[in-house]
Amino acid sequence: MKGIIDMSNEEKQWGMFCHVAAFVGLLIPFGSVLGPLVIWLMKKDEFGFVDHQGKEAINFQITMLIAFGILLVLSWVLIGLLLMPILFIYGLVVTVVAIIKSSKGENYRYPLTIRLIK
Repeated sequence: MKGIIDMSNEEKQWGMFCHVAAFVGLLIPFGSVLGPLVIWLMKKDEFGFVDHQGKEAINFQITMLIAFGILLVLSWVLIGLLLMPILFIYGLVVTVVAIIKSSKGENYRYPLTIRLIK
């Protein structure tokens, strides 16, 4: 299969944890960025897959924060309030897809993401 890399189960798990850690943001403010950041910083030098997936997860979560900030500003004209639930659902769906793909060892790239960390 395209994009699947031969690696240990441990490496796949840590790569998957980078994406799972984004759900910390549901409990802690800015946890969606901090969760993947902590895992990436801990394991990026040990596993190349974690380095790639961690960057992807962090970049996507930063992009989501920027988008939510823009929608928050636009909420004064009500358009932001209409689009926030859609953005939230989109973020959940693509994060779950990233979890599934990375658990199989695929290098997942989030769509519509600003790549700040390269």
